[in-house]
Amino acid sequence: MPDFLEHIRQSLAEIESAGLTKHERILASAQGAHVRLADGRDAINLCANNYLGLANHASVVAAARSALDVWGFGLASVRFICGTQSIHTQLEARLSAFLGTEDTLLYGSAFDANGGLFETLLTADDAIVSDELNHASIIDGIRLCKARRYRYRHNDMADLAVQLEAARAAGARFTLIATDGVFSMDGTIANLPAITNLAQRHGALTMIDDCHATGFLGPGGRGTHDHHGLVGRIDLITGTLGKALGGASGGFTSGRREVIALLRQRSRPYLFSNSVAPSVVAGAMAALDILEHSSELRDRLAENTVFWRAGLTRIGLTIKPGNHPITPVMLGDATLAQRLAARLVDRGVYVVGFFFPVVPQGQARIRTQVSAAHRQEDLAFALEQFSRAVEEVG
Repeated sequence: MPDFLEHIRQSLAEIESAGLTKHERILASAQGAHVRLADGRDAINLCANNYLGLANHASVVAAARSALDVWGFGLASVRFICGTQSIHTQLEARLSAFLGTEDTLLYGSAFDANGGLFETLLTADDAIVSDELNHASIIDGIRLCKARRYRYRHNDMADLAVQLEAARAAGARFTLIATDGVFSMDGTIANLPAITNLAQRHGALTMIDDCHATGFLGPGGRGTHDHHGLVGRIDLITGTLGKALGGASGGFTSGRREVIALLRQRSRPYLFSNSVAPSVVAGAMAALDILEHSSELRDRLAENTVFWRAGLTRIGLTIKPGNHPITPVMLGDATLAQRLAARLVDRGVYVVGFFFPVVPQGQARIRTQVSAAHRQEDLAFALEQFSRAVEEVG
């Protein structure tokens, strides 16, 4: 044991010396456009996935509180034993109708949804063709599966075609294309029209992880497939309740009825994990009520995104192009990203530096994310602090 602990200490020291240590800041408030830090300082929050501002919305909180009184704190069990309540099936039906699919299955997290997907559906006779920048949960889920693995360059449709042809030439029985709908570190939106066309040409299935799109992207807020006018054209959609749909926890897989039925029988994270807490389920349904009733929050989010991206460009910062609320400020150096983030927190803007291994070496950044809960005065203040902090950090 002493040798093992010394090995761990050395690993931690190497992480620290490389400037790659991730520090967690403690919040003393609810999630929102503003947060209070543990030392009492107030800061504008620009690093949350709280896209629609529903994490502390009165109706969502009230629904969750009421569910505690009616359904209790938790199920203390997995779904197929004694852990399914009628509200679980109600939310699954609501999500299916919202996404335009036949059936949906709830998981404890979106990570679990991806972790339990590929191994259940595919075998060594099959192939998975995956975007090189897919989320870690997709990568880990694919590792659990015996299917042959092919990787295509990020959003490169010519390379995707090459990899699909390679899978076919190798004799794959079934081939599944896996991609993020929106890539979380870049805000890039997958080219689903081209992906679905290639899938049809090669007889492949399609899967998207839509965690950073469900609830606000597209004219109906349904996600990336809605954004591209492809509702009903994607075979499998995984997503989360922990971002735009209330910001708590829980994930889901949605698709064809028969596929979801098999996941209920064989998907290990579903079979061996407790049911999603009833208060979370009720809060997510309240979130769906809000976004289905009005486009106001989606419209405000879009306006804030345009304002923020234009402002960052105006003050001379390099950002990833696009129109998604995820707006990475590219810095390159990990130490610089952390120094600038710390200076911004001192100036009342809560952001976090991202660096290897979360992003590739040499592509450190501060990933900023606006919310429908931000006022434009908040964003204008944050832009001023960015400008001053950049000067101070050099």
